Amino acid sequence: MPTFTYSARTTTGDLQAGEMQVKSRDEVVGYLRRQRMVPIKIEQKKQGGGLGGLTRGITNREIVVFTRQFATMINSGLPLVQSLDILSKQSENPTLKKVVEQIQYDVEAGHTLADAMRQHPKTFSDLFVNMVAAGEAGGILDTILLRLAVFMEKADALRRKIKGAMVYPSVVLGVAVGAVSILLIFVIPTFQNMFEQAGVALPGPTQLVITMSEFLQARWYVLVAGGILGAIALQRYYKTPQGQLLIDRILLRMPILGPLQRKAAIARFTRTLGTLVSSGVAILDGLEITAKTSGNRVVHDAVMESRASIAGGDTISEPLKKSGVFPPMVVQMINVGEQTGGLDEMLSKIADFYDEEVDAAVQVLVSALEPIMIVFLGVIVGGMIVAMYLPIFDMINAVGR
Repeated sequence: MPTFTYSARTTTGDLQAGEMQVKSRDEVVGYLRRQRMVPIKIEQKKQGGGLGGLTRGITNREIVVFTRQFATMINSGLPLVQSLDILSKQSENPTLKKVVEQIQYDVEAGHTLADAMRQHPKTFSDLFVNMVAAGEAGGILDTILLRLAVFMEKADALRRKIKGAMVYPSVVLGVAVGAVSILLIFVIPTFQNMFEQAGVALPGPTQLVITMSEFLQARWYVLVAGGILGAIALQRYYKTPQGQLLIDRILLRMPILGPLQRKAAIARFTRTLGTLVSSGVAILDGLEITAKTSGNRVVHDAVMESRASIAGGDTISEPLKKSGVFPPMVVQMINVGEQTGGLDEMLSKIADFYDEEVDAAVQVLVSALEPIMIVFLGVIVGGMIVAMYLPIFDMINAVGR
């Protein structure tokens, strides 16, 4: 959205300047007139002068704090525009400050809060905007904002659990790669020179390790380039619907990691949909938003099939059952929630249960991966050392005869 700079005279004759991010010049004129100011000069800023990519500096925690403070102000009876003005002035993040100021301008220009937030998709997600729209329509904006803050805190906690589970194996794998590289580049060549001077025949394992060392020293850039190209190719393939579906399906079927992915996906799905439904968002819109935020293509497809089922007059639960992702207990509880009219409450109960299940699954994953990674590192490094000592044993045996 373009940014306009303006200068205008107030009713007292003072000259006032500022800038706004709006769709057209007419909106700037309309805003100034509502403020009883006479426009003097209005110009559109060049590309790059507006917000640009600055929204990348806004953290999830800052959005949660903003949402809670916003809810408190609205609940206390402060007008919407005044609340936004206070929030923009007290924000320590200049990027968030700029976003809130632009939302304030849009609201003053006659837009709804949801429409104003929709102009900043990098800051406010579809879920956030749709819940705000439902809150405005139902006159419960403060309640909706509090629900949003709670939802975002729990969603962030879930993300931290998953990332935390991946830290240990990533560190051990990095140590293993570093240790093997040092051995192949600096240690193995010393043994190789010693064997060449002794003129001993090398066993197969020793020759394999020496070949790997020679290749790494002479063609290390091939491995680096191959790794980078492979990562780029995998990333691009994952962006395709077929690739995303295949990789996500494989992830769900992996031992140890698969159950964790499944439980996290179920917790995210039920928490998101339950929050949307309880906030008054239409079930079809809620399912579409939930599918987009599921984080797994298999779950996404199952949710979209449920959406199509609902649109056709059927239930949500049957397509979820067919997907094979959701356990029978979850499907049955959703089915009961649909029949009793308490779907939002049932979804929240499922989300609470699977939050605890994710905690347990993370503990199992860390406990299982620790010995596996230690054994893996020991086998790789120990195997290389043993391979290099095999010729030495042969030399000792030959001298002993």
